[in-house]
Amino acid sequence: MKLSARIAAPAAALVLAGLTATACAPQTSDTGAKGDEKTGTLRVWLFQEVGNKPKEQVVDEAVAGFEKAHKGAEVEVEYIPVDTRAQRIKAAFNDPKSAPDLIEYGNTDTAGYVKDGGLADVSAEFAAWDEAKDTDPTAKQSVTVGGKVYGAPLFVGVRALYYRTDVFEELGIEAPRTQAELISTAKKIHKKKPDLYGLAVGGAYTYGAMPFIWAAGGELADENGGTYKAAINSDKARKGIEAYTSLFGDDNCPAAKCAAMGGNATVTAFASGKAAMAIGGDFSHTAVEAGSVKGKYAVVPLPGVDESSVAPAFAGGNNIGVLKSSPHRTLAVDLMKSLTGKQTQTRMFDAMGFLPTYTDVREAAAKKEPFVEPFVKTLGAGAKFVPASPGWGQIDSSLILPTMFQEIVSGRKDVAGAADDAAKKMDAAFTDAG
Repeated sequence: MKLSARIAAPAAALVLAGLTATACAPQTSDTGAKGDEKTGTLRVWLFQEVGNKPKEQVVDEAVAGFEKAHKGAEVEVEYIPVDTRAQRIKAAFNDPKSAPDLIEYGNTDTAGYVKDGGLADVSAEFAAWDEAKDTDPTAKQSVTVGGKVYGAPLFVGVRALYYRTDVFEELGIEAPRTQAELISTAKKIHKKKPDLYGLAVGGAYTYGAMPFIWAAGGELADENGGTYKAAINSDKARKGIEAYTSLFGDDNCPAAKCAAMGGNATVTAFASGKAAMAIGGDFSHTAVEAGSVKGKYAVVPLPGVDESSVAPAFAGGNNIGVLKSSPHRTLAVDLMKSLTGKQTQTRMFDAMGFLPTYTDVREAAAKKEPFVEPFVKTLGAGAKFVPASPGWGQIDSSLILPTMFQEIVSGRKDVAGAADDAAKKMDAAFTDAG
């Protein structure tokens, strides 16, 4: 096994939340491979995590098993910084000769990479793979475009409600069971304890806001025959937007402080003891444990509109795909299976806390680590995904939804006006993407 020098990277927390920026390479004229070599060196690009050593150890074990089973094949792994992946992957798509055989990529990048012609269609191999039958449907959706599969899910991440057990006990209140209770509880806490945000929210926290839209029955966009049209300004979506933006203000999380906050900032506020509640991911657990609230918090699924219902969460996470240009297609697919199979995902959970994408492996993980249970329950209740359109990358990088939320909480626009403007911008992005 050949391991290239690992590249040091800045904080890569976004990887765990489901990557939101896309590497939009221009359409290439010919990225198809010539032949299918059964020996040689396979190159793999994986993301550099914060504290990457445990991930490297799991990958090394999977690679060693692969090389033992495939005589004449060697694997070279390179860990690339998350924040420069766009340039690296764009260059790989445009120069197949220097491209790796496999890449790790954020699941919101799938549609864009498929449009760019970079990922190989592995539908037949995925369908014939025995382990794939246990893949969570939402995770499978994240590698599917136009009914075809372009990779295998590596891990999934969802968000739930973190809350301060000491604060709730002091005030004699219980964890909210409905969205209305969540909002009223947040405001009650802030009134009793003005130094705390009742619920830390962020105007730039798109994935924290989406559950409110989905819980109200709204959608980001509607799909028809492979094309998307924005639905963010529908009546149901607007109800969800109203619910989320009602949490910004002097009675919970002042707009002047919270409008610019993203997901990391809201979790940091909770972990440091500045908020009684926050919407955080399974991937936020380590940061919260390292904060001042250690031992004084619990997690429950984010409540939906109806009592004891669960608000649909965004299913973030990462996938591994084979590049269309790989000259080792059969070997590359086998390596993809080794890196994303049940055994590797079990070890990756133990090493990094990444939630497995297989339902049976995830259930076993929940029994092993109790903190996982609310997130598994959230996934079981029905998580959702962003539109499988290459236009999503433009929508996300253009901050269309954060701008909408911020316009509302600042008072510059009402919900209807801001949602209509966002819908127009989304439709333009969908049209541009084709």
